[in-house]
Order: sequence, then structure tokens, then C-alpha cells
Amino acid sequence: MTPLIQSFVLHFGEMGSRWGINRTVGQIYALLMLSQAPINADYIAQSLEISRSNVSVGLKELQSWRLVKLQHQPGDRKEYYTLAGDTWDMALRVMEERRKRELDPTLNTIGELLEVTPASSEDAYAQGKMQQVQELLVLLSGWSKDLQSLSPDNLRRLMQLGSGVGKLLEFKDRLLGSKTSE
Repeated sequence: MTPLIQSFVLHFGEMGSRWGINRTVGQIYALLMLSQAPINADYIAQSLEISRSNVSVGLKELQSWRLVKLQHQPGDRKEYYTLAGDTWDMALRVMEERRKRELDPTLNTIGELLEVTPASSEDAYAQGKMQQVQELLVLLSGWSKDLQSLSPDNLRRLMQLGSGVGKLLEFKDRLLGSKTSE
């Protein structure tokens, strides 16, 4: 690896650990991202100076997230790996997987807890707060699904709007507010 690539790979691994993925998995993903051609597990192990078993575990994790794909080279028995899409595909897949792994189980648990008849005023109060959390998570989950249905171009355009979306909503409120007061 060149010093430039190594700096990015190491940083991506550190950031990955803050985003909820294993540091090594983040490094493997970053190395695959920056590789011009598919690479094999031996090359990954040598480049990252990690064991072949750690590479195997990391690649399996990335495959479970549908972030990498396996390729075969003619005349070579080794397995080669490459990314399963571009940066936007990665963002959408990570969003989907995090929703499935984090939001959905939390929503299920809260739903079950809200079905329990409160045994005390403390429980009733707690359920009221849980209901608020559930409403927020339902909105986030729905928003996540909506974002995933957008094309990468439309998703990019939406993100470029940034705070402009808020200004548009404020304008809509002022416009509708003036019509309803007439």
C-alpha cells in the first residue's frame, strides 16, 4: 500500500469502529474500495498485516451486509473480492442493515412492552415515554425505507438540498397559513 492509501485505510478502520463495525472490517472495506482490481484474501492479509482468519471473518461480515462480492479469475483457484456497488450503494445498504439490526428489534421490544398492562403509575408514565420513542423510531424507520427507494441521483440531490428542505417547509407553512386565515 502506498502511504496515502494506508492513511485512508487506517482512518476508515478507526471510523468504522465508531460507526458500529469492527476496525478490521472497516479496513478491509476501505482497501477493497481503493483497489483498482479485485483482490484476494492473501493480499488483504499481507497489506493489512493481519491473520488470514481475521480476513476471512471480515469478508464474511462484509458479505452478510452485501457490501462485497466474490469473483473468480480465469486460471486462478483463489477467490477475489470487490465492492458490490458504489459509495451510494454502500450507504444505502448500511442504512438498511442498521435499520434491520437496530431499529426493528427495538421497535419490536417497545411494541411488546406497550402491550403490557401497567402495574403502577410509574409503569404508565414509562409507557408514555416509550410511546414517544416508538413514534420517533417509526418515523426514522419509514424515512430510512423511503430514502432507500430513491435512485442514487435523487438521493444525492435531496442531500444537497440540506437546510433548504427546512426553508421550503417554512415557506409552505407561511403560504398555507396565509390561505387558512383568509
